[in-house]
Amino acid sequence: MTFTQLSMPIFERAIADYHVTDNVDTPVNNPYEAGTIEYYLYLKNWIDTVQWHFEDIIRDPNINPEEALLLKRRIDKSNQDRTDLVEMIDSYFLDTYKDVKPLENATINTESPAWAVDRLSILALKIYHMEEQTKRDDADEEHIAKCQNKLNVLLEQQKDLSSAIDQLIEDIEAGRKYMKVYKQMKMYNDPSTNPILYKK
Repeated sequence: MTFTQLSMPIFERAIADYHVTDNVDTPVNNPYEAGTIEYYLYLKNWIDTVQWHFEDIIRDPNINPEEALLLKRRIDKSNQDRTDLVEMIDSYFLDTYKDVKPLENATINTESPAWAVDRLSILALKIYHMEEQTKRDDADEEHIAKCQNKLNVLLEQQKDLSSAIDQLIEDIEAGRKYMKVYKQMKMYNDPSTNPILYKK
């Protein structure tokens, strides 16, 4: 089983579990053992799914400004949680392949495996919600057709991205690629680097 063959059903389960209530305040009920890669993949996608719906809600033109501000704070926290999860998944890859000696001609990738997996998680959400649009009984045929065309592209993208991720992991395992992980230094979250915060 490849890593994306492991990941995709977990992402799909998290999305389905969320939509049982379809409520951003539903507490996560992770079915996997804490500390396992499956646990982190489920939690990663759950965070992505909740944030997807945060982004829908905040675009309501009639949203109360005070509610919008509170929601923006929740989105900021969600973004940080998402980044933390990606870094934890990269730590899994670093630990898994820590004994692999890179070949002399080994190269580095433009992104780490976990950031590619992050894109795969978001893609699972796009596919779920675009497929929803193709099944609407309150939309006209033109809308359905456009969404079906978009869904077809997303499914092709999922196939290509999965293949690329699995190839990257194979290359790391074989020493043809090596990992180098940079922590995401988000300055606006840090009171010591955000001038709005440290100048107060």
